[in-house]
Amino acid sequence: MSDRLSGIREFVTVVEAGSFAAAALRLNLSRSAVGKAVARLEARLGTRLCQRTTRVLSLTEDGLAFYERCTRALSELEQAELALESGRAEPAGKVRVTVPVVIGRRCVAPVLFDVARQHPALVLEVSFTDRPVDLIEEGYDLAVRNGALPDDPGLMSRALVRQRMTVCASPAYLEKHGRPADLADLSAHQAIDYANPRYTRSWLFPSDEGATTEITMKGRIRLDDLEAIGDAATAGLGLAWLPCWLIRERIARGELVRLFNGPATEFATSALWPRAPFLPLRVRVLIDALAARLPAMMG
Repeated sequence: MSDRLSGIREFVTVVEAGSFAAAALRLNLSRSAVGKAVARLEARLGTRLCQRTTRVLSLTEDGLAFYERCTRALSELEQAELALESGRAEPAGKVRVTVPVVIGRRCVAPVLFDVARQHPALVLEVSFTDRPVDLIEEGYDLAVRNGALPDDPGLMSRALVRQRMTVCASPAYLEKHGRPADLADLSAHQAIDYANPRYTRSWLFPSDEGATTEITMKGRIRLDDLEAIGDAATAGLGLAWLPCWLIRERIARGELVRLFNGPATEFATSALWPRAPFLPLRVRVLIDALAARLPAMMG
């Protein structure tokens, strides 16, 4: 039976990825290994499944029919595996996780490490990146995302925590430039900008009536790392708009001062994973741990 299944996953992945190179990346194999697996499958079946050129990969008539049957069979196998795993008491196997850099390092990673210590059969592969990640295309089992989620029917999500934002500055900056009394005073101050094209450059402030005030600050320093923005604010280079949890210790030490105590904007942090009939236990245990612990760390 194993011989009959040999090469099928590689073939299906080549079709779905659109090329042997992309399939090799998804499967963590060399391009040569994927090509040889598909060639052996074609030799065993006695027919050509793919038409290969330097630019285009297309299915033959036999290849299309075989692909459709293979995808149904693999889907049934995956559902059977997930159903079996969901009944286990101990999570096991590899989970590929993608997380934002700062939140991932400061908050998510400690939770994942604790889960790994509790479950020795669990294998974790964690990527720290702020770039948009296509979970399905890049083969991730779980993501932690900030802000609005993609409208994708192929994904599931669960809210983990809400991050409360605040404006802060160092005592040295306030002594030199004065303390803004209200939002209207902000335009007279320098800001340290978050240089990430995925997020708005404006600072958002909710009112008691539910409306949102959007303020675009002027600044000569733009950084794509929230910790670095906190460092720059601590050094007296301007005002910063940051999550409260991130600067909590700096405020306690007197290195930064919160400027407004009224209503604050909150951004959701969520878990995101590919939709499936059954959520694998190895993924569910991570989501449950994050939902249980992140509010105390970041709320």
